[in-house]
Amino acid sequence: MKVVFFGTPHFAVPTLQILLATPEVDVLAVVTQPDRRRSRGSHLDPSPVKSLALAHNLPVWQPQRVKKDAETLAFLRQTQADLFVVVAYGQILSQEILDMPALGCVNVHASLLPKYRGAAPIQWSLYNGDAETGVTTMQMEAGLDTGPMLLKAAVPIELLDNADRLARTLSTVGAELLLETLVKLGRQQIQPVPQNDADSTYAPLIQKEDYVLDWSRSAIALHNQIRGFFPNCMAQFRGEDLKIIATAPVGDRYWEHLPPSFTVLEHNWPALIPGEGKPGEIVSIAKHIGPIIQTGDGFLLLQQVQVSGKRAQSGWDFANGMHLLKGEMLGNGNA
Repeated sequence: MKVVFFGTPHFAVPTLQILLATPEVDVLAVVTQPDRRRSRGSHLDPSPVKSLALAHNLPVWQPQRVKKDAETLAFLRQTQADLFVVVAYGQILSQEILDMPALGCVNVHASLLPKYRGAAPIQWSLYNGDAETGVTTMQMEAGLDTGPMLLKAAVPIELLDNADRLARTLSTVGAELLLETLVKLGRQQIQPVPQNDADSTYAPLIQKEDYVLDWSRSAIALHNQIRGFFPNCMAQFRGEDLKIIATAPVGDRYWEHLPPSFTVLEHNWPALIPGEGKPGEIVSIAKHIGPIIQTGDGFLLLQQVQVSGKRAQSGWDFANGMHLLKGEMLGNGNA
């Protein structure tokens, strides 16, 4: 099977790797986003997919707008590929491109479609506190993630998963699912299933205001926001920005869902939490663990934070370094 691969970030790398390792698949070329600068004045960085492609001496195409780039379009037509495989490429493909390969275009999407169509399915599944997510392979069409579904694989979401960790899991699952999809397509063992638009939800790009923490919200809602929009959620402390990178909701309703490392916290819980405080208040500091914050409903342990101008640190190092006191307040973040 002759394949052209479209992809850009780390999420797409395992799928390209598995295609390259499959003797029955011939990867003809890779299409990826143009090199980007991480900051002003820095050198241009290739995408993770480009780096892998170059390591395997594959032709790499990086059009600014693929559907308008005549040279890239001419190349894609000339490949006479059987299939285009698309994984987090970052540009919308035109109908002209979708019609080029004999078997069409197959996309690996990080949700159980039709739920979470759009750019940030992993982040919003965490934000919404879903118990599971997964990967769907689908035949692409002109609409945004609206094409007929081919195969699905479900993945449970653990309480301490974040967007980075979940993306790594889903990228591996997606690679294996894509290979299974190609095998079954080749054997005509898949019947595409149309999506029910009435069941669809949209997962838009994350905006700056999505990172703002409001301590009047519940502990679980804040935790889901922090892990979903990892690692960029912001609060205020002593008049400065404080990035909250990792948390855990704590208390009787959560112990069974937390790893064994929280057992000591569970055992000491009655002594740690004498009563409720105001939203944002440091109500306790667990030794060798970190500060515990009162929220609008429940308590939130700060596991990892980053003080403005400093490196990320554990909640316990933050408590020690800043000489935190019970009764101090964390403020809401600023947009």
